Amino acid sequence: MGNLSFRTTKEELQSLVAAAGTVVDVYMPNDRATGKPRGFAFVEFASQAEAEEGVRQLNGREVGGRVLKVNLAEDRPRERPAGGRPFMPAGGDRGEPAGPSFFPVEGRFSRPKGSRRGARGKKRSL
Repeated sequence: MGNLSFRTTKEELQSLVAAAGTVVDVYMPNDRATGKPRGFAFVEFASQAEAEEGVRQLNGREVGGRVLKVNLAEDRPRERPAGGRPFMPAGGDRGEPAGPSFFPVEGRFSRPKGSRRGARGKKRSL
């Protein structure tokens, strides 16, 4: 279900879709940064027929001043595509060393920052 009002609660949504069939679960994801609802939800019905009836009854219906967009969810492929992102070692083709470097002064592993950070210390060591 999409285009939900941000004020719609899980309980309101569950009572709304219960008229179409037996509701197994209602999931309304929240934004990670703000914790507020994202404006859509996933509703799981007990059977495929009830889910299709829910789509028929609720798609285009106005709730909370907004017109709902309801459709059946599609399964996402679990595996990565064959031509996925290629492996590139740290530094890549920018001339930086591959892998982490160790700065004994700071006592930790880190990557080069790409800025003039620590430039004074590097000049002294030359």
